[in-house]
Amino acid sequence: MKPGLLHLAAAPFEAAVQVSALPDGHPARRLHGHSFLARVRSAPGAEDVALEARLGQAVAPLDYRLLNDVIELPTDENLARWIAARLAPLAPESVGVQSTRHTGVDLDSAGRAHLWRRFRFEAAHCLPRVPAGHPCGRMHGHGFEVVLHVEQELGTRDIGMDYDALAALWAPLHAQLHHRCLNDVPGLGNPTSEMLARWVWEALAPRLPELSWVSVHETATAGCHYDGRDWRIWKETRFESAVCIPPEPGLGARLHGHSYVCRLHLAAALDEVLGWTIDFGDVRAAFTPVFAALDHHRLDPRTVPEPTPGALLAWMREASAQHLPALERIDLYDTPSTGAMLWWGERGPALPGLMP
Repeated sequence: MKPGLLHLAAAPFEAAVQVSALPDGHPARRLHGHSFLARVRSAPGAEDVALEARLGQAVAPLDYRLLNDVIELPTDENLARWIAARLAPLAPESVGVQSTRHTGVDLDSAGRAHLWRRFRFEAAHCLPRVPAGHPCGRMHGHGFEVVLHVEQELGTRDIGMDYDALAALWAPLHAQLHHRCLNDVPGLGNPTSEMLARWVWEALAPRLPELSWVSVHETATAGCHYDGRDWRIWKETRFESAVCIPPEPGLGARLHGHSYVCRLHLAAALDEVLGWTIDFGDVRAAFTPVFAALDHHRLDPRTVPEPTPGALLAWMREASAQHLPALERIDLYDTPSTGAMLWWGERGPALPGLMP
């Protein structure tokens, strides 16, 4: 598949809201507020440099407002539509609204809705099939996070699936997992992230036909996605680099720097014995030569042809190819609200990346 490049931007806004379309007694019918985050994914174009500014201008009328005074029915879905309209003539690949850290929706250019909700549980586990001496063979624990993803053909509807409906479906699973040893849970004798994602999928898919992916975050920097058929894992790293802005009229070149966040996405077949696709530790080790060339260095033509996100991603892909043949996507953020995504896997960029 031909590689695809998407530019990413986000803009926050604070607002009050009431959602009258929800059933009587639903807490969101009451006047309340959120720290919202608008997100956009856009194909490359003349607007690249100004994407964050464009998005900030689009959401400015919503900041510190009662959203019902601006939008008749301010659901997350209608907010995303409203923001997309204000970005015209730019036609983003998707526009999303994250109303809390745990909930959000992204609308693509065809009007399909990707809705998600995040849940957390605390549990112990060990992996009984790893090689002797592997740290995951010891009993340890994590604050696991599970994200349930739903895909819906929204059409002209004001709202998709209620986030609370996902919470109700999740509740029985939470009771089985929270404050437990996962190895003791039926069906989780080898509780890798991949096996846990499949366990959740098989428990929910019969009751939730719109379920599109289950994501398991084992740590803050590693996890996997499962869609009922295939797994993808991701591993995050950060590097500190100096870059130079090319000269502008009336200004010289300006040397500055970023704390970059990099997420590597890999697709591989499941190892039926070990119960995982690729060891997260192996991904980290294989990426070390690329990391070493970037971290605490100046990114200049001797390393990267130009320090734009697209050029840096292309360089990272080429530099990683020999060490990480399963790599199929890289997300790179130069700030917590701006970045880019390069993908070349057969199935495209399945999920929008959450901001750092």
